[in-house]
Amino acid sequence: MTITVVDANQISLARPRLLPLAIGLGVYVLLLISGDRLLNDPDTLWQVTIGQWIIDHRAVPWTDSYSFTMAGQPWISTQWLAQVAFAASYQFVGWAGPVVMTAAALGGTFYLLARLLGARLNDTATVIFAAAALALAAPHMLARPHVMAMPVMLAWVGALVGAADRRGVPPLWTLPLITLWANLHGGFVFGIALVAPFALDAVLSAERPRRVALLLRWALFGVLALAAGCITPYGWDSILASRKILSLGEALSRIGEWAPEDFSQIGVLEITLLGGLGLALLRGVTLPPVRILILLGLIHMALSHSRNLELLALLAPLVLAAPLAAQCGVAAPAGAPPSSRGLTAALLALAIGGTLAFATWHSFAPRSLFAPQAAVAELKRLGAKRVFNDYSFGGYLIANGVPTFIDGRTELFGETLVVDHDDAVRLRAPDKLFRLLDAYAVDATLLIPSSPAAKLLDRTEGWQKVYADDLAVIHQRKPGAPRTTPTINPPR
Repeated sequence: MTITVVDANQISLARPRLLPLAIGLGVYVLLLISGDRLLNDPDTLWQVTIGQWIIDHRAVPWTDSYSFTMAGQPWISTQWLAQVAFAASYQFVGWAGPVVMTAAALGGTFYLLARLLGARLNDTATVIFAAAALALAAPHMLARPHVMAMPVMLAWVGALVGAADRRGVPPLWTLPLITLWANLHGGFVFGIALVAPFALDAVLSAERPRRVALLLRWALFGVLALAAGCITPYGWDSILASRKILSLGEALSRIGEWAPEDFSQIGVLEITLLGGLGLALLRGVTLPPVRILILLGLIHMALSHSRNLELLALLAPLVLAAPLAAQCGVAAPAGAPPSSRGLTAALLALAIGGTLAFATWHSFAPRSLFAPQAAVAELKRLGAKRVFNDYSFGGYLIANGVPTFIDGRTELFGETLVVDHDDAVRLRAPDKLFRLLDAYAVDATLLIPSSPAAKLLDRTEGWQKVYADDLAVIHQRKPGAPRTTPTINPPR
């Protein structure tokens, strides 16, 4: 069984409906009510701090000034615009600002998803895809720049898919989307890379006489997209920065969001993949060759790094929508009645009023697990300058003006230091802990109480525990202690 994508005349992207708004507002309200969960990430703290620095200095950073291990080394923030937005909203209304912005960005993302799908699929199929996307993307719904870029990503990919469906080229007005995306998050490089497969999909689906001309038009669009991605304070460096992430190697597997998916227990991804496979077998669904490659690529990315789940969740439905509409009897009905503008305005007004009321009543705050307030106050009292910190404390240290050993800016520290730090904290190589403490002249450590490194320091000559609570423990180097690696006797 062969298939081509749905003809453009069968697609009405302008068909107004209430369902997309209902889905978008539903996601927004759900996330606002559980707003503290959006702050459940230590990186949010340093994102706001850097955004405030940019506002104060009216410039973007080019070198590191937040760690003592990489101080002065080249470092750029490709997420600068999202960081500024977070910082400005935090200045205005405290943590309610980043929470509302994040919930609004995600609500807008699911509104766009439902609108794009609803132009091709019926309401039932649209709701199923939106629900699956919500479940898959939920773990990474956090107040971080990648969320601010999600609506832009969806609008951009929607334009690419729409152009491929009608065997045309995306309109030039979509190019500013890449520019906006490039200033919000470094993932825009993936958006530019998607131009090639969708161009090939459009060209192969077109009539033979049109293919060469269409290919040239897509090539021009791709060049313009590449140029649009360079319209940032960093220019071409914004694109080159992605190489540092890709070169982190083993370090990526040591960070939860970059780790591969674990199928030791059944989860949402496994259920989704098995359900999709079952549907394809039951209904005999086929896809054009290029769309098969795109879908397999998205699945591979999600399996390789859990942070790519949202890409599969949000983009795979757009890739599948037109073929499914043609084969499975789930196409959107023609001539659907328009939604009421009055009702739309009333729902938006209710959402704004409810937001103001809830934000006034509820006090948002980051998770205390990543904010060892008392321990950091003690570090400052002790005058510690070179602190070997747990990875999860990096954001709080940056926010409080304490130079870090390591933090969430993994691309700055590189594969070797990230892996060595992880090995040291977990005591995969006990001598590595003391080599790092000596090589970087560390005078104090800030670790979680249950970490193997903290327990070893309890019993190490030359170090003394000076503070401990439920969140963190501080060990300080004893005055005059030699900077040598102590002998570690294995247990008998």
